[in-house]
Amino acid sequence: MTLSVPIKRALSHFAQVDTWVFDLDNTLYPPHSDLWPKIDARITAYMAAMLGLDGISARALQKHYYRVFGTTLAGLIHEYQVDPTEFLHFVHDIDRTSLDPNPALAAAIEALPGRKLILTNGSHAHALATAKQLGIAELFEDCFAIEHGDFLPKPHLQTYQKFFERHAVNPARAAMFEDIVHNLEAPHASGMLTVLVKPKDGAGDFREAWEKHDVVPPHVDFVTDDLTGFLAGLPL
Repeated sequence: MTLSVPIKRALSHFAQVDTWVFDLDNTLYPPHSDLWPKIDARITAYMAAMLGLDGISARALQKHYYRVFGTTLAGLIHEYQVDPTEFLHFVHDIDRTSLDPNPALAAAIEALPGRKLILTNGSHAHALATAKQLGIAELFEDCFAIEHGDFLPKPHLQTYQKFFERHAVNPARAAMFEDIVHNLEAPHASGMLTVLVKPKDGAGDFREAWEKHDVVPPHVDFVTDDLTGFLAGLPL
């Protein structure tokens, strides 16, 4: 069942959208998937090996960097000048076969009028491999990945501005779909329609506690726990 709640706007506002922008992890695939835990574990392993830490200490530092800098990678670049290419290759070297193709989502995305883009804090290679596994890669014009923003992650406004410039996106005619509330602040301030994609009640959710919100803030225009159903139900 779809939970899609207009917060401040009517669904008819989507008629003006000509660019559809999707986060990747825990948005285009659900947060109960095991993909993010696999990546998360490899980040911990990378940090433990790099810094000579035990797993518990490495994980604590990992989560500190994630919350403070937006990604663990941003913290490692700031503190240790790590090679981001090496880091991204290691942490995204995972088995994606547990993720089933999603033909219903593919049909819903394909039916959207206009351009479709991915905007992710992950690497371009990870986004492409994951989108291929889902069966939706060919539906997207391009992907703006962490390397295209010079490794400055969402939620930084500068990253969205670089995305707008690189892909000639008019934010007043664009919509952003994202699973993390604070990553929708800059898109909303820029004029985009914002949609928070949340887990279904009772479903697994491997996100951090601080990434989950019971109260929907003003910068979120819509909420859904069924991305496919939400897209298919838009009055376009």
